[in-house]
Amino acid sequence: MNITQRVIYEQFPFWRAAMGLELPALSDKTIVFVGCGTSYYLAQTLAAAFNLAGRTALAVAGSEWGQHRRAYVGDRGDLCVVGLSRSGESTETVEAVRISAAAGMETLAITCAAGTAITRVAARSIVAETHVDEGIVMTCSASLMLLVGLRMAGVHIADATVDAAEAALFTMEEKGRDIIAGRTHFVYLGAGPFFGLAAEGALKLQEMSLSYSQFFHPLEYRHGPISLIDRSSLVTLLYDPETQDGEERVAHDVQAKGAAVIGFGGAGDLSIAVEEKSLARMLVMLPALQILGEQVAQSKQLDTTRPRHLTKVVTLG
Repeated sequence: MNITQRVIYEQFPFWRAAMGLELPALSDKTIVFVGCGTSYYLAQTLAAAFNLAGRTALAVAGSEWGQHRRAYVGDRGDLCVVGLSRSGESTETVEAVRISAAAGMETLAITCAAGTAITRVAARSIVAETHVDEGIVMTCSASLMLLVGLRMAGVHIADATVDAAEAALFTMEEKGRDIIAGRTHFVYLGAGPFFGLAAEGALKLQEMSLSYSQFFHPLEYRHGPISLIDRSSLVTLLYDPETQDGEERVAHDVQAKGAAVIGFGGAGDLSIAVEEKSLARMLVMLPALQILGEQVAQSKQLDTTRPRHLTKVVTLG
């Protein structure tokens, strides 16, 4: 077991610690979540969670917020900007929070590193301690920032959620290698609040295994991209209980065209049980998505502790 795998399996005690963190209350302003890479996809997920909770929120990539803010919110300044950064040092995210604070906006940092640049420029910070051995690929830290953000949106995270995530991880560990055999075309599908998580799954597989991966809304996938489906395809579908019937029709459609399907909480050649109906189900899915990337990397004899062209912290001079 390499370090990447070990951190994925050892992340759950850190979850339990983060479940006890005291969280600040946010004002009733529109919330803008900013981040880069994995943190941007978490931002998309959290914005959806806050909207579903009755708040108004959006997600913007850190560089876009710093350089093109008016394209997203016009001249509005009555905003609360929440920056997500594992290291607390990602240049674009730190700058996005700094610019927001200078403009008089409410600011909050969610990070896994205390005493860093983002905690210095944000008015308030939440620090969730992550696994000390986590490498370049974000695994435990991604789960922690998602957990903290979901709690802030009012989603209840219970011990049963952690247990279910471990069970889903073990199912993927046991059965995932068989379903990826011979598959070279990877697609992730998620609707509504699960779209950002689908994007994160695709990113994990891409950076860990140097495989090209795509992400789409499930019903949107049939409007063109499905033309690529054949017997080399593996489709991972993150089911939303509210729209599961339509999503299962998409699963059957791609299966009929030769694809294998991993279904989280629904039909698939490999169906992984997700009994949780609230948005906490995203946490149940995430570690299994992480280990799937590791499994594809191992099938290609790649070392995920040394992903090509990547560094643990992206800073711009």
